[in-house]
Amino acid sequence: MLKLQRLALAAAGLGMLAATAASGPAVAGGQADPAPSWAAKAAQLKGQTLTAKAAAAACGQTVGWPTATNVVESVDIFPAKPPTAEAYEPINFVATRTSATWYMAWNASGTQTWFSGLFLQGSNLYRHTTYIREASIDATFKKVGTGWSSFNSIATSNYSVAQPRHAYLYGLNANGSLYRWSQVNGGFKALGSFAGFRSFKAMTVISETATYDTLLMTTKAGALYTIRIPVTAAAKPVVKLIRSSGWGAYESLATQSCGTRGGTLVVGVDHDTDSGYQYAFSHANGAATQITSYGKVPAVFNGTNHVSFTTYFDQLFGE
Repeated sequence: MLKLQRLALAAAGLGMLAATAASGPAVAGGQADPAPSWAAKAAQLKGQTLTAKAAAAACGQTVGWPTATNVVESVDIFPAKPPTAEAYEPINFVATRTSATWYMAWNASGTQTWFSGLFLQGSNLYRHTTYIREASIDATFKKVGTGWSSFNSIATSNYSVAQPRHAYLYGLNANGSLYRWSQVNGGFKALGSFAGFRSFKAMTVISETATYDTLLMTTKAGALYTIRIPVTAAAKPVVKLIRSSGWGAYESLATQSCGTRGGTLVVGVDHDTDSGYQYAFSHANGAATQITSYGKVPAVFNGTNHVSFTTYFDQLFGE
């Protein structure tokens, strides 16, 4: 059962932070819904209360990826040895270089459901809104920033369950710095950058709280770290080594909270072999973090990058 959160973030780029009304790439065409469908999943999620979701016995996660053929594939993955996976119908999309978490939301009456998220296409940052309907899934796009050619990876956080809320965009730049932006009253505020990240390559969010976010990141040499970044703009990240080796094959990481003790399901994806591997983490605490390997996921991860699909309800609390 998915345990998820939502996005309240649409961000623009480094010094180009004013969102523009510039046209995005061509709108992807809709397609019919074979089973299992996102429309059915959306109906299921809308019918669940937060209490029911928290009480769900099984943990699971959804991972999605845009492909070179301009569709988005996605699978539900459940921990076992080996893991099990169930694929959804593909979503027509556009070419992407890298992307961040997809967040499902719906209007108050429940008559409209959509995913929203950010992705890079060339040197531009786009926000997509992907509408889920009974008869079709239709993605629309808006350019919200330019000058992103030097960014290799992006990730988003959204702490929405209590005050003070925050929604951040993180960008890993080829210059070795990690940048952060905040959404404020519909606009975007640059919160500076942190040097020392030249050796890192994959990142995703593993925790989001009222006072900090935590990124899970791999290095080119194969180490695995948590990077706790306080909400206070001037505060420096707290870097903790989880493992010194064994993670170098993964170009993408996708996370989902599991259980009530701060555990996390993690899928690492090797782009060279189109393979994904699932792990369960205890609440992260540097080298003391317990990691259970479930093995190879029975799916072909042939994306440009691979991210979590999540919704309105849950926050990540993996560290």
